[in-house]
Amino acid sequence: MDETTPPTLTALSTYLLSRVGKAARNRLGEQLAPRGLRLWHTAVLAALADFGAHAQRDLAARLGIHASDVVKVLDELTAAGWVERARDPADRRRVRVTLTPAGRAALAEQEAAARAVQEEILAPLDAEERALLHDFLLRMHRELPLR
Repeated sequence: MDETTPPTLTALSTYLLSRVGKAARNRLGEQLAPRGLRLWHTAVLAALADFGAHAQRDLAARLGIHASDVVKVLDELTAAGWVERARDPADRRRVRVTLTPAGRAALAEQEAAARAVQEEILAPLDAEERALLHDFLLRMHRELPLR
């Protein structure tokens, strides 16, 4: 940050979190864009990898994505061969989404890109400071109200 940023703003942790978050998000976007990807692609793949198959609407709810937006993301992921959608045999009205092996490999690449951005953003911090920051952010994240 340069000396032109008003001290009133740099005194606000929320402002600093916003600026660092925006920089990290933009940098990650730059890493994913050449592959035709956005952060939502990674989020959907990660949710499926971490929690298993989901009903399409449950996936939207879990990630806080509007149902129509998750359909678009899933269309793109399906076209890439990274997820499969099928009617749920237990309830034919539901569409069940599963991660493919190609999707798991794509997620690994996206995670590597995210870790590279993380290294870049967190470069000023040593290992102990990074661990503390992660613990603080995780605690705050857990307390965020669901929307």
